Amino acid sequence: MNIKITKTTYADVMALPVEKHVKPKKPNMFFRSLMKVISQPALISAKFKYTDIGMEKLGKDEPCLYLMNHSSFIDFEIIADMLYPRPFNIVASTDAFVGKEWLMRQIGCFPTKKFALDLGLVRDMKYVVKELKSSVVMFPEAGYSLDGTATVIPDSLGGLVKLLGVPVVMIRTYGAFSRQPLYNNLQKRNVPVNADMKYLLSTDEIKSKTPEEINELLQAEFTIDHFRWQQEEGIEINEPFRADLLNRVLYKCPHCLKEGKMKGSGTTIRCEACDKEYELTPTGRLEATDKDTRFDHIPDWFSWERQCVRREIENGSYSFNSPVHIYMSVDTKNIYDIGEGELTHDAEGFKLIGNGLEYTQNPQASYSVCADFYWYEIADVICVGNQKGLFYCVPQTEGDVVAKLRLAAEELYKIYKDSKSKK
Repeated sequence: MNIKITKTTYADVMALPVEKHVKPKKPNMFFRSLMKVISQPALISAKFKYTDIGMEKLGKDEPCLYLMNHSSFIDFEIIADMLYPRPFNIVASTDAFVGKEWLMRQIGCFPTKKFALDLGLVRDMKYVVKELKSSVVMFPEAGYSLDGTATVIPDSLGGLVKLLGVPVVMIRTYGAFSRQPLYNNLQKRNVPVNADMKYLLSTDEIKSKTPEEINELLQAEFTIDHFRWQQEEGIEINEPFRADLLNRVLYKCPHCLKEGKMKGSGTTIRCEACDKEYELTPTGRLEATDKDTRFDHIPDWFSWERQCVRREIENGSYSFNSPVHIYMSVDTKNIYDIGEGELTHDAEGFKLIGNGLEYTQNPQASYSVCADFYWYEIADVICVGNQKGLFYCVPQTEGDVVAKLRLAAEELYKIYKDSKSKK
């Protein structure tokens, strides 16, 4: 999977004409059928099955808001199959349109800049359900799960549900993460995938609830632990590469506390500083080879890393500074390679400089940031930005850092939110 890249300068990118807004297009039956047909090989390979729960409550021609957890690259094929023949439009990131905008719009996708305030997105969603009489598919987590648990969903989601005023349906996948986790460089495992499609909220129920109550309900629906699911279902993953690059997620050794020294390869992950080694067993558990196991569950290790980041922030020791290579997204035509720069992150937020560029982003700007592994088969990236443009930064420092940057951004936002609520 690659993407069209043009090498240029920051000044030239900013001189480009502002891309005109294009309203979402309702996909016709030909493209809905085409999507379903194209999706079949991947779904057959994954032995995909799904279950409807309460879906008889949704009218035959009634638009709704489909909310789906974001686990794997197979998510698109799943919705193409499950929702057929209903018309639906998909909220997608702007970079997904690069080099294939016409096709993306024909199949019903419309773009947004992830983790950036986008009032135009709300207008587009309302246009889809009210004018086109089509449903909207949204991945409110925006980013793929790193550790197999749900990622943060925005506080604004409950308000959006009330504004749209259409029924809400939850699509939850099982096995998609285990089949192709983001950390594993797109290597597929032999894991069956299934899903539930559950009628969650009627229009009357939406009217009777506050945005906060809706958020609480949705948070519960998005709570999942894919490694725990694997163990409860008794699924064994025997591929010899299952721990490859697990260090992207488990970047800090819980024994010597060194960061960026973990190495995931084959079926083990080892700290190159203290030689502590863990095996990732076929059942998805971690076992120290010397039997002194600190964490046997990957999400527990990742949660501990989050706690470590939080302590660094609270005691004033957290900071990050690295040279980066910068790719920029401002439209759906190209990704622009604007060269080298420097990225800093601390309690004041992000600061990115380089080649005439100087961008700052305070902690309250977003509840999270995009941290992507093997982004378009280029590199691991951390993405910051706003409606004027997104900056995909490839750290040039040694070790794995993008997961920690996402954790730090999320914890800084929580601290800001908590301090604001106490005033």
